[in-house]
Amino acid sequence: MTFEEFDLNRQLLNAIADAGYETPSPIQEQAIPLVMSGHDVLGIAQTGTGKTAAYLLPILMKIKYAQGMHPRVLILAPTRELVMQIDATITQLATYTDIRHVAIYGGLGPKTQIETIKAGVDILVATPGRFMDIYLKGELGVKELKTLVLDEADKMMDMGFMPQIRSILEVIPSKKRQNLLFSATFPPRVENLSHEFLEFPKKVEVSPQATTAEMVNQILYELPNFKTKINLLGLLMTDSERFNRVIVFCRSKEVADNIFKFLARKVVPEDRIRVIHANKGQNTRINSMDDFREGNIQVLVATDVAARGIDIQMVSHVINFDVPIIYEDYVHRIGRTGRANQTGEAITFMTIAEEYHVKKIEKIIKMQIPRYELPEGLTIEQTPFIENQEMLREIDAQRKKEDPTFKGAFHEKKDIKVKSKEKQERQKKKIVAGGKGPKNGSFGAKAGGSSSRRNTKRR
Repeated sequence: MTFEEFDLNRQLLNAIADAGYETPSPIQEQAIPLVMSGHDVLGIAQTGTGKTAAYLLPILMKIKYAQGMHPRVLILAPTRELVMQIDATITQLATYTDIRHVAIYGGLGPKTQIETIKAGVDILVATPGRFMDIYLKGELGVKELKTLVLDEADKMMDMGFMPQIRSILEVIPSKKRQNLLFSATFPPRVENLSHEFLEFPKKVEVSPQATTAEMVNQILYELPNFKTKINLLGLLMTDSERFNRVIVFCRSKEVADNIFKFLARKVVPEDRIRVIHANKGQNTRINSMDDFREGNIQVLVATDVAARGIDIQMVSHVINFDVPIIYEDYVHRIGRTGRANQTGEAITFMTIAEEYHVKKIEKIIKMQIPRYELPEGLTIEQTPFIENQEMLREIDAQRKKEDPTFKGAFHEKKDIKVKSKEKQERQKKKIVAGGKGPKNGSFGAKAGGSSSRRNTKRR
């Protein structure tokens, strides 16, 4: 199939050709005709499959040109990075039209965004929080909205945006509105949202729920501790020819900063590595993404704030330094590589405390992640006592989550000590009560003495 068969106008077809799109992807092939026909659509497609263009092309075709002052299309996305990516795709596809579009998100003052909206807008791309902020200021008209898109709906649920989404649904017109919901995974919460949000939707699912990209080779290394993880990361990064454009995902800002310092100090030149997380300023994050996209840096260290919204071709490797505890995020993390029919590798580091999460992920993706032998030359560090205790406590918590009656290894040890002490006390009491004990033993002497005194008093 070709894009010509969708009856798109010449402006869009020229933009598609400029963008280098040759044939529609499966999600585009199925979703574009449905959206153009006015149906509500539920699209399940993993990242990197072209789902943004799947809803943008028919939307651009429907609105055709600039009209009025208020937005006719609202696209909601969970992160500023994804909002910026969607807006950039609109710029690319609408380049031969006069359609006006604005991206609004937190991290920047709303003044400039409000001024741009007041100048007139056709498509508004927003994070839920910033949309409500500007709406509640009375600076945003919603009466003309005819299309509402929820992109990355599963991530919105994970990030707790449901109250804001419900608030938005209450304030925008519901009559004659087309609703589109796209998600990489389809957990129960997203299914419930689809029942609440969509009317008689057409479901498009181009791959089984929560499957991982076919173009991604997945690898898992079993490691004993944090320091050995660091050593393995450093060892892999020394092969800069193979690991030429790498995203390292971490669970926390602190770990991300530590990895950045280690690599910049010992492995990767400081001008070839960046770190992004929630504490980094908006401009820093944007500049880091641009540098990574342009190939100016080798390594981007990130928390899951960047798992969505990085649409960068030719990412050679994704490394999960920490196993994600929101299991669907594994799909999104490794979806940063193997995009647009390019191959890539996703490498996961796992400790004994993270094996529980890996098994849950494998259940979701319906496959076992291949275990690989540790590479030669890797220094295996001894696990510090404190780290070992923390991992054991975490394993106890996991077992208790599966079995509420499980008290835990630490609790069992404590119980053994308590029971042993109680047993000793009972033995002492028996000895005292019976007047028996070892020869010249204190228990027998004390028992006999007090008994004699009691008998004398009675007499």
